[in-house]
Amino acid sequence: MTNSTEVTGLILAGGQGKRMGHVDKGLQRFRGSTMITHVLRRLAPQVKKVAIIANQNTDAYSVFGAPVWPDDLTGFEGPLAGLETGLRRCMTDYLVTVPCDSPFLPVDLVQRLCEALHANDADLAVAETIDAGRVQPQPVFALMKAAVLPHLSDYLASGGRKMDGWYDSIKVVRVRFEDSDGFRNINTLGELQQFEKEA
Repeated sequence: MTNSTEVTGLILAGGQGKRMGHVDKGLQRFRGSTMITHVLRRLAPQVKKVAIIANQNTDAYSVFGAPVWPDDLTGFEGPLAGLETGLRRCMTDYLVTVPCDSPFLPVDLVQRLCEALHANDADLAVAETIDAGRVQPQPVFALMKAAVLPHLSDYLASGGRKMDGWYDSIKVVRVRFEDSDGFRNINTLGELQQFEKEA
């Protein structure tokens, strides 16, 4: 099993927030702070260090005390572009990614992904849940070996942008989490207000 000193945490906040009215989701107020603050509080104890991928409002993100990196591949090319940027700067053997709009992420996420990755000698471990009786992939909640960087760069250079497409080309283990609430992401202002009231 990998320990936390070998893992870098990467919070993906590089999107355009289209479904939330083109606002920066990670910086939205939520339960007394911001969404990214909640993500940081849950992720930081599980890893050696945390970094943030952001393509706008980088000064606002810098106040959280973590390095802030814009995508090297410009033009809002999706989460794999952020992942490549993080892997290029990763100084640990492993990298774990989470989105900035999931403030309830499991506190045992990294441990469970690490255990599964090693038990299956995989390149990447990704979370999945059960929703209404159906398996629901959670592709942005993933832990991988830093050594997958060249393979990812080749995939992006060939025009690939879909996470599932890249996952299909490497050795992946899927890790079932029974509590799907930890993976709830907040995509709209209505959902933001709904989960605020449920506090």
